[in-house]
Amino acid sequence: MDHASLIRAATQTLIDHVDELTELDSAIGDGDHGLNMKRGALAIQARLREGKDAGSLNETLKGAGATCMSTIGGSSGPVFGTLLVTLANELPAQPAAPDLARALAAGIAALTRLGKAEVGQKTLLDVLDPLQRLLAAGGGDLVDHSRQCALDAAQATAAMDAARGRASFLGDRALGHVDPGSHSMALLVGSICDSLSTP
Repeated sequence: MDHASLIRAATQTLIDHVDELTELDSAIGDGDHGLNMKRGALAIQARLREGKDAGSLNETLKGAGATCMSTIGGSSGPVFGTLLVTLANELPAQPAAPDLARALAAGIAALTRLGKAEVGQKTLLDVLDPLQRLLAAGGGDLVDHSRQCALDAAQATAAMDAARGRASFLGDRALGHVDPGSHSMALLVGSICDSLSTP
């Protein structure tokens, strides 16, 4: 499957799960994460339909990142936008698992600088970090393992204290709730893995 099709499928997954993301964010945030992610996903799909960013993987990711920054409200726009732009700058045209691991490491570093967040603070870094380490280790069925790794890591944020964002003001009341950004990332990873598994 070509990279544009992967991105279309991944963005559609966010659109299809808007109510779920809204419910998660309503528990510990502003309640707008689902709609914000849907807005960004629709804007990325529109660019693809118009033939923008239709060239290389790097161009498409860079365009998607810029679109996230300009259309997604709150902190999610800069966060997802920075991640995509960093991946665009780091990935080769035909990336393998070691390339993805290296690019994700750069993305994690960029997001750490951007938000002053660290792994273990109930953010999407808690999905990206174990996924990066899985890809760096290699071996086995990386597609299935990556899907499960992302889902498990997002679910694990429910047991974490929130140190960043609006959830940090809730203290212990944030415990038991999955971080919405982490869940969005797990949905994206799952969609990409599902697409790669489709013959």
